[in-house]
Amino acid sequence: MPGRWEAYEELQRYPLTAERRDLLLAEAVECAVTWIDADGWPMGVVHWFVWERGRFFVTAGTRRTRVAALRERAQSSVIVSGSGTSLGPGLSVTAVTRALVHDDEETLRWFAAALSGKAHRGNPAMAARFERMLVETDRVVIELEPLRFVSHDGARMGAAVQKLPA
Repeated sequence: MPGRWEAYEELQRYPLTAERRDLLLAEAVECAVTWIDADGWPMGVVHWFVWERGRFFVTAGTRRTRVAALRERAQSSVIVSGSGTSLGPGLSVTAVTRALVHDDEETLRWFAAALSGKAHRGNPAMAARFERMLVETDRVVIELEPLRFVSHDGARMGAAVQKLPA
């Protein structure tokens, strides 16, 4: 059994359960999406997202360099923190993903309604305005399919550490 401080070096022992991971992804609004730029460097930006059908969905203006990069190189990742959620800040999920860029209006309309409802819960007027902006601007929807997950549950780790000898 590791000593109290050694547990902090073995974070892989405290992953989120699939159920807690799905709760986090359903509630969290922000994620970081990363990709490889044209020069081979990793790049990332924060997006609002929807977790649906076991995939992440985000949007960006069609002329953003990340859109061209993800069309050419689908290798990407998504990072979500529990900060700002009812589950607390000690949770995180990283997914290695493959990106697919959608240009169709049907996907954009579905996404705009879903994201607006999630991001502006309790404020129907703001949700409607945000949804209209998403649909009426030149955008794509980026679908990010998880290939594998790495996660951490700080609450599980904290409970385990409290049981260790001082």
